[in-house]
Amino acid sequence: MAPSAALAATSDVGRIEAPVTWKAYLLCAFASFGGIFFGYDSGYINGVTGLQPFVNSVEGVGHKALSAPHQSLIVSILSCGTFFGALIAGDLADIIGRKWTIIAGCGIYIIGVILQMAQSSGLGLIVSGRLVAGLGVGFESAIVILYMSEICPRKVRGALVAGYQFCITIGILLASCVDYATSTRLDSGSYRIPIAIQFLWGIILATGLFFLPDSPRFFVKRGRVEKARTALAKLRGQPHESEYIEAELAEIIANEEYERSLMPAGGWANGWMNCFRGSIWKSNSNLRKTILGTSLQMMQQWTGVNFIFYFSTPFLQSTGAIPNTFLISLIFTLINVCSTPISFYTVEKLGRRTLLLWGALGMLICQFIVAIIGVTAGFNHVHPVGPVAADGSQETRADNPSAVNAQIAFISIFIFFFAGTWGPGAWIVIGEIFPLPIRSRGVALSTASNWLWNTIIAVITPYMVDSNQGNLRSSVFFVWGGLCTCAFVYAYFLIPETKGLSLEQVDKMMEETSPRTSAKWKPTTTFASEMGIKEGGKLDPELTNDAERKGSIF
Repeated sequence: MAPSAALAATSDVGRIEAPVTWKAYLLCAFASFGGIFFGYDSGYINGVTGLQPFVNSVEGVGHKALSAPHQSLIVSILSCGTFFGALIAGDLADIIGRKWTIIAGCGIYIIGVILQMAQSSGLGLIVSGRLVAGLGVGFESAIVILYMSEICPRKVRGALVAGYQFCITIGILLASCVDYATSTRLDSGSYRIPIAIQFLWGIILATGLFFLPDSPRFFVKRGRVEKARTALAKLRGQPHESEYIEAELAEIIANEEYERSLMPAGGWANGWMNCFRGSIWKSNSNLRKTILGTSLQMMQQWTGVNFIFYFSTPFLQSTGAIPNTFLISLIFTLINVCSTPISFYTVEKLGRRTLLLWGALGMLICQFIVAIIGVTAGFNHVHPVGPVAADGSQETRADNPSAVNAQIAFISIFIFFFAGTWGPGAWIVIGEIFPLPIRSRGVALSTASNWLWNTIIAVITPYMVDSNQGNLRSSVFFVWGGLCTCAFVYAYFLIPETKGLSLEQVDKMMEETSPRTSAKWKPTTTFASEMGIKEGGKLDPELTNDAERKGSIF
């Protein structure tokens, strides 16, 4: 059934919406728990690579630090695995469902943890284990965002999806706490314990998801309308026959019908090609949305935040300016955790676009200040103390401790800006901008972009700051500051405002506005009304049968 021409504007468009119950909050919020093992798996390696027993197991006794190539490989291989995991998950989520894809990812992740636990010497098991675990994290990081965006009520969708980033920060904090607690051990337990705790996160998420419904939008896409109604009723805490459920289900079905009419159907390859159809100059084209999603995640990585969370411990150790680098890294992660909940309010009050603009501005100022202080009086200025070690290294101290403290302070402020803006904001936007027929693949491509750039940064950063390679020291912050400036310009020209809109209304907004005028857009009709469906009225059996027939053809 093809959609008819748009009906005249009405003043009460989209007002029939279920009240958000505590049950709905809890069901939607639990999915964000997946962020904990994403964050923990990304964060624990920062401390582990600075532990002497781990260095001994990889490099052999007598070495004080990992070589730049080994550090680069160990840290970046996880991101390499997540890149491929995210791409695979995009297809799998359309075949077996969102929640079962996440559960499968948990199983793969646990296998990777087992391999890492078996690490005793050399690179083999730690690298292969992080690669396999990365595949599982790729499943989770791509599909949890998709799942949450599809099940959350529109009024609180931004806040609940921001909870995913909050869980990532909690995971990083827990990793730092465990690293700090085991840092004084002299045996292999110093790194095996942080690795082993990863089991817990995968088991909790997989077990909890067994009791959650799958996405109603997935069921509609596959033509299972009654299952979609059941899932929606459970998620909204409403009876099956509620007018709220009928209104939301009608809009999902009508939007799916509309999008199907615009996109060629059939085949795995054609499904991926749909992500790249249209003109780059048209804001509502699939190509434009795919570029927006992938480039937004690239920009998030370009802020340099993972330099802090992946490499702050070995980097600060190399400067010789900080006596207790594990404690400083723990403080950084604590600031990250405490700052993220601010976005729960601001993302719905100020909006996505405004948040990303102010966040980029704050980050670029902090990065340039850290760089300027460093090259004039801070990290770059140290003097040797004590005897020369057997491997030629020598302990150093900062010439100006006050300058170093100022750098630490502005790095902390930078983390505050990131955690409250770009950290959650990028994940929220990619979950909202794609139409249902390509949503799983669009989110997968965007998440894969995040991990691709995460891998690139993890690979090149040790070479940029290693004393035997680029030896940039504080000058590396000029690089991050310049890239944060690019993020500010990018946000101004390309990020649309999606606050307060249903996922179906986001499609309409992007069709009718440009990013800089999107905040003023108000819905004047719905996809359901364009198909002649009265809001809150009973679904036409003909429409339901048509959706079921088309959804059965994969």
